Amino acid sequence: MRWLATVGIVLAMSAASATSTAAADQPTPGTSVTYMASLQLPKAGWAKTAGGRGGRIIRVTTLAATGPGSLKEALETKGPRIVVFEVGGQIDLGEMTLDVKEPYLTIAGQTAPSPGVTLIRGKGLAVHTHDVIVQHIRVRTGDAGHPKASGWSTDGVRTEDGAYDVIIDHCSLYWATNKIAAVSGSRFKGATPDDWRNATSHRITYSNTIIAEALSRSSHWKIEHSKGALIHDNTTGVLLLGDLFAHDYERSPLFKGGVHGAIVNNLIYDPGQRAIHYNLIAEEWGPHPYQVGMMSAVGNVLRAGMSTPPDLAFLEIGGDGDLEYYGRDNIAVDRIGRPLPMLGSYTTTTAKIIEVDKPPVWPEGLVAIPARDVQRAVLATVGARPWDRDYDDARLVADVAEGRGWIIDSEADVHGNLPENPTQRAFNPADWNLDDMTPKSAALLDASDASTTLMEPETR
Repeated sequence: MRWLATVGIVLAMSAASATSTAAADQPTPGTSVTYMASLQLPKAGWAKTAGGRGGRIIRVTTLAATGPGSLKEALETKGPRIVVFEVGGQIDLGEMTLDVKEPYLTIAGQTAPSPGVTLIRGKGLAVHTHDVIVQHIRVRTGDAGHPKASGWSTDGVRTEDGAYDVIIDHCSLYWATNKIAAVSGSRFKGATPDDWRNATSHRITYSNTIIAEALSRSSHWKIEHSKGALIHDNTTGVLLLGDLFAHDYERSPLFKGGVHGAIVNNLIYDPGQRAIHYNLIAEEWGPHPYQVGMMSAVGNVLRAGMSTPPDLAFLEIGGDGDLEYYGRDNIAVDRIGRPLPMLGSYTTTTAKIIEVDKPPVWPEGLVAIPARDVQRAVLATVGARPWDRDYDDARLVADVAEGRGWIIDSEADVHGNLPENPTQRAFNPADWNLDDMTPKSAALLDASDASTTLMEPETR
């Protein structure tokens, strides 16, 4: 039996389409036009890639973690390729990481039959290469029953050394015990700062993605480790666009030393002791010359929740290094709408936020929407398959809209990975625009429940 707690889809706009479309021209909420728009990649960003366009079509035909027809087999195939799904349901990774080491790849989760594809347990998805697009996939790792402080450490999606021109778009990432999302790699590979930046992840976009419910006092060896998005030292060309951060104790996001990136039109709800922060840690940098970070934050919204302390600022600086910062049209409010400070510090060193009059970094062609429109825009189409939201995405969006929920310690606090019945549907290339993996008809965007209602978990 279903209960009618319908999620209000109130503005038909993805942050991707927002880069070029005026608010007044947005399509009608909840229509097929809305959801077709959610399949478009961002039109601006430092990451420029066609992924696997023009390559082989590889069909995932099993929900098994390994073996013939598996997602793992598709990822390990050499050459340009578009990965499509003829199955829907959960892929249980056990204790495995799905590694992407072969470039020129598109993972098109939108092609799966309802309910789509969710990676559960395991250690998430790690990208070690270039020219990769991942769309409409859910990753929910969790503690998977491991004891508190046992050392079980999981990520949702991360990029590593060798990763560049990578776009993670319209994904739903939850319940990591280490960090949910990361742009990462070696800090100091090479002789010069330019070498460092070229060796680590660069030109990476996370867009229209849910980064939520990182587990707090869970299985990580540090115990408290509810962390949203880590943007690691010396990564550059990083764009966070139209994402939803919710119920993460820290890192919504964290830029570490020397990072260059833009935070645009994101909705941050119920952060813990930090929301956006910058921190160059002297003990990690040792004798290496400090690099000034560069951050442009435009049109973002921060709303306090039940887990948010009263003394929170929109952006805080810690550690030892300086940050060049451009902030415009950002909103930060407490639980009843009173303004929060825009800047703060959690260090007594000389590290400082250097406010500048123009963005120190900005992707060519990117036009931010007004902050007043961000909550409606993000909640309309964020996450995997917004036309076919599963229980947890619908629950989270409803809680953000209503100001509910809190930071959790285990996925079991919110039911965990509920069983789903596997589904099958043949993939017909003639039904799809293979250049951008959009369907030729909105009828292909099938959904278990067309009205996007919350369902009782036991009957899902």
